[in-house]
Order: sequence, then C-alpha cells, then structure tokens
Amino acid sequence: MAERDPEALLRALFDTAVAAADPMRAIPAALPPRPAGRVVVIGAGKASARMAEAVESVWGPCEGLVITRYGYGRPCKGIEIVEAAHPVPDAAGIAATRRMLDLLAGLGEGDFVLALISGGGSALLCAPAEGLTLADKQAVSAALLASGAPIDKINTLRKHLSAVKGGQLAAAAFPARMLALVISDVPGDDLAFIASGPTVGDETSVKDALEIIETYRVSVPAAVQERLARGSGVLAPDDPRLVLSETQIIAAPSQSLAAAADLAREAGCEVEILGDALEGEAAELGAAQARMALTRQAARRPGDPPLLLLSGGECTVSLGNSAGIGGPNVEFLLSVAITLDGAPGIWALAGDTDGVDGGAEVAGAVIGPATLEQARACGQSPARALARHDAHRFFAALDIQVKPGPTLTNVNDFRALLIL
Repeated sequence: MAERDPEALLRALFDTAVAAADPMRAIPAALPPRPAGRVVVIGAGKASARMAEAVESVWGPCEGLVITRYGYGRPCKGIEIVEAAHPVPDAAGIAATRRMLDLLAGLGEGDFVLALISGGGSALLCAPAEGLTLADKQAVSAALLASGAPIDKINTLRKHLSAVKGGQLAAAAFPARMLALVISDVPGDDLAFIASGPTVGDETSVKDALEIIETYRVSVPAAVQERLARGSGVLAPDDPRLVLSETQIIAAPSQSLAAAADLAREAGCEVEILGDALEGEAAELGAAQARMALTRQAARRPGDPPLLLLSGGECTVSLGNSAGIGGPNVEFLLSVAITLDGAPGIWALAGDTDGVDGGAEVAGAVIGPATLEQARACGQSPARALARHDAHRFFAALDIQVKPGPTLTNVNDFRALLIL
C-alpha cells in the first residue's frame, strides 16, 4: 500500500491515530462502577462532550455540565453540553464555568464528582481571577498565542490569572470526592499543564508568570499586572483540599503514535518513532525532519522497505504582526516541502488530532514530490507563504488539505514522513 498510494497510507495513519484516542474507546476501560449516592459529571475541553457521551453509555443518564468547543457538542441524556469559544475565551465559557462552580458548591461529603478534562480546557473553562474581566483574559490569550511561547509557559500564565485552574476546580468540589479522567494534549503528559491543571496542584509561582510576560514580550492589560502583584489562587500540590481528588490520564499522544506505527508495519513499512513530545518553532522542526528524511533516504539500499518517521508534540509559531492564516502543523509541513525541494520518493503529512490547526478549521495537509511544482504552476510562492505564516491558504490553493472536521478528541500534533 505504501508504494502504491503514499497519500492514502498517510491519511489512513492520521485517521488511525485519531481513532486510537476516541473517548468511546478510552472511557469505558477507565471508568469505575458508578458510585452510590449523588454523582455529578463536569468537564471541559475539545474531547469533553464525547467523553460525557461515553460515560453515559456505561453509567446511563447523569447529572452534570460539560463545556466544549463550538461544533464539538454531542447528544447526552442527562449531562448538559455547553459550547463556547476556543482558543480565545468568550462570554459563553465564562457563564458556563460560573454555573459549574455553583453546582460544585452544593456538594458535600459522600458526593462524587467525575471530571472529564482534555486539551482546550484552558480556554473553555474560564473564570477570571478577582479584579480581571473577560476582555483582560481575551487580550492575554491572543497575545500568548501570537508570542511563540510553548504550551507549558502559556498555561502557567493562564492559571495564575484564573479562579478555576491550578487545582482550584478540585478545591471547589471539596469535600466531595473527585476522579478526573484526562486526555493529554501536552508534550510530556504533565497533568499540571493539560487544560492548565484544574484538578491538580501546581508548583509554579507568580514570579514565573511575570517572567513569561517579560521573556515572550506578552502585552498584557494593566489589570493583569495588578492582579499578579496581589498573588494568585493556584493551589500547591500538598494543599489539603486536593486530598480527595484523583487524576488519571486515559489517552495520550504516545498511544496514537503506536497505533499508527502498527498500521504502517502491516503495510510493509519500517517505522522510526522520533518522539511524542517534540516542541519548538514549527518551521525549524520541519526543516530538521526533512533533512533527516534526506539522510535516511541516502543510506537506503535497493530492496529496502519503505521507512516511516513518526512524531508528535506541539510546535509553536511566532506570528508577530503577521495576518496570515496558518498553524503549527501546516507551517511544519510547508517547511518540510521547501527543504525537500521536490526530492523524489518522500511524502509527508502533518495534522492536529483535534481537527483544527491554528487559524483554520483544518487539521493539516499532505505533500509529495510534486507539491512545489504544482504550487508554482498555480502562482503560489512557498517561501512567501512561509514568511507570512500563511500555509493554510497555500495548501488550500493546492487542494491537499486534511479536513476531518471535529474529531471529538485531542492528543496533539501528528507528523509522518514516508520514505519510499
């Protein structure tokens, strides 16, 4: 299959990686028997509605409230699904978070909370710290996304400006018992940074948040500086309000890469997994992996099977003042194409497993040896598109985008280079 139709294989690998992280697979295996007494299900993230649907498929109708991205809702029998904005929060997210906190405030000893957390929860679960407004949070979110800061730095600043992140959601449920089931979308699967760690304690400080503002030149409203000067509500890992909260990762990027690798081997490929937590500027990582592919190709001998290079993680794009429509996956892929410069026998795909890459409702794209030639034939300049961070428009003009729509899960970026 690899040699007959490289593009079809790459698209099948992406689909397999996404399917491996489907909450309908992950939730039933992790869900305990339904506890006696009052049970409340809450959650936030791009996968949270699908997670809620999976919970009710096992437990039946449940009381609760889950916040997901617009277009990512699912039908549930008892759990209310609210859709809100991502990656910059909106009023719908704030109102739903307030209602969630009110729901938790009515719980006591003997009650049980099931929290369903996934990537995207940082924007969707939104409760500005005292003294801050939605406009303040929106300004900070937009500035962070354009800064090129990695996700751990972004979420560190977010949680110190929040009344719900950094363990504060679990504290709001205390003294009820809480189990949080988490789908990871951050390099290293650090619970403190997945959705900004609403159910776990945090070891970062306000000083760390201030250093991020300075290091990445994040322009923030005056109210943000004033808020940080007064401290934050983030909980330390040993806070007694967290003693009744347990958090488990039920799906992660490594599992999706492993599933794709299995399919590739069935198709006759050798597989090299470069890592599931690769970070850095998308264009730089793309050029590095393209050079690696060329080196691997030069070492091949006649009769060698196709070689697949797989990786995951989360790249960044420092947008500056660019008005381009791009994202880390397509910027990575465009850089790969430019570096390969039409090298025969190498194909590549990069896509975000949540179905959305940066500024477009597109997961990513797929390229082959003829991509640059086709681009120039239709008036597209690869170098100009990369410089303007405008890779989505570039790949749209070539009709080689990967557009799965809402995937209802999120285990970060998926990258595959196929060497024939």
